[in-house]
Amino acid sequence: MHDTTALLIELGAIILALGLLGRLAGRIGFSPIPLYLLAGLAFGHGGLLPLNASEEFVATGAEIGVILLLLLLGLEYSASELVSNLKTQYPSGIVDFVLNALPGAAAALILGWGPVAAVALAGVTWISSSGVIAKVLGDLGRLGNRETPVVLGVLVIEDLAMAVYLPLLTAMLAGLSLGGAGLTLLISLGTVGAVLYVALRHGRFISRAVSSDNPEMLLLVVLGLTLFVAGIAQELQVSAAVGAFLVGIALSGEVAEGAHNLLVPLRDLFAAVFFVFFGLSTDPAEIPPVIVPALLLAVATTLTKVATGWYAARRAGIKAAGRWRAGGTLVARGEFSIVIAGLAVGVEPRIGPLATAYVLILVILGPLAARWTEPLARRLTGTRGSAASVPEPAPVPEPADAAPTHN
Repeated sequence: MHDTTALLIELGAIILALGLLGRLAGRIGFSPIPLYLLAGLAFGHGGLLPLNASEEFVATGAEIGVILLLLLLGLEYSASELVSNLKTQYPSGIVDFVLNALPGAAAALILGWGPVAAVALAGVTWISSSGVIAKVLGDLGRLGNRETPVVLGVLVIEDLAMAVYLPLLTAMLAGLSLGGAGLTLLISLGTVGAVLYVALRHGRFISRAVSSDNPEMLLLVVLGLTLFVAGIAQELQVSAAVGAFLVGIALSGEVAEGAHNLLVPLRDLFAAVFFVFFGLSTDPAEIPPVIVPALLLAVATTLTKVATGWYAARRAGIKAAGRWRAGGTLVARGEFSIVIAGLAVGVEPRIGPLATAYVLILVILGPLAARWTEPLARRLTGTRGSAASVPEPAPVPEPADAAPTHN
């Protein structure tokens, strides 16, 4: 009885603190992610007031948080949107990978962490934060700008690449041989291809089978299906997160919209728990030794993300001002960097503190870069006049070409 009481008190305190931190973040106009991470650091091992009774429960909640993050991400896209973006944006996706994954991989090798940690840290520095970037675009009133579909296209490519990257990383972390990792990658590619094919050809039937006019039934069916598929995917070493992402892609139309609306509050709760758990599992004393590498990596990958956005916007025929805005917008890292680091800490514990410091820096710097990269570039290049800084309105797209919206 005493253990149950302690658990309820700790969980209540955690959830209340998350709510207050979220409100504070909203007041100051920043993402709540750094505040959640700091809260985890404060109450984890080596923190100010370590939590014990709720640790196991929070760990399970963190796993559900990752699954819901990827499910909601999959619900954002239809299979046709993913295929269309893959066809048109793949050169930008390749540039994005090369410029932003290599600094992380090089840093891990320089620090002597080995090849598996290099693959993990490459993912940490590669993937931008869809959630933070979507909020920044809305806050700055840029959802109608010509460069915004380009930014969203790069994010779509990254999200789709996660469906291949995560299973490969999971296999390497599990210590599988080269042949085993290759088999896992083939299974993942085959699964992604099969899901995209079924969703394109038969998505209506899948959605009809899941559909319900009763919100309670729809929530139970979608959530149950997602957890079931995620568990099977994890058994196959394909990653539970990828299984959830594929379930989201397979659902479309009114079902996807209804499920999205029902699941957003759950995602926000469990995602916050996930960030807190990552902070709980990181000893604050381990962060000062990695501050300098994290800062150097943040500076390097800020420049490479700006270059990525500039290149992608240039390919789309956007003028110079829009290219700089696209580059600055892509700087923020967040949820997926932490997801990747969370998978890798069992093999290389030092990735946790480095990723925490790195994300804390870039989740704060990201919104600033989105706002100031273009004016700064204009000043440095000596461009005069206000025309370059006026947002370029986007042409009204045809329905088939409409860019997906990130929440």
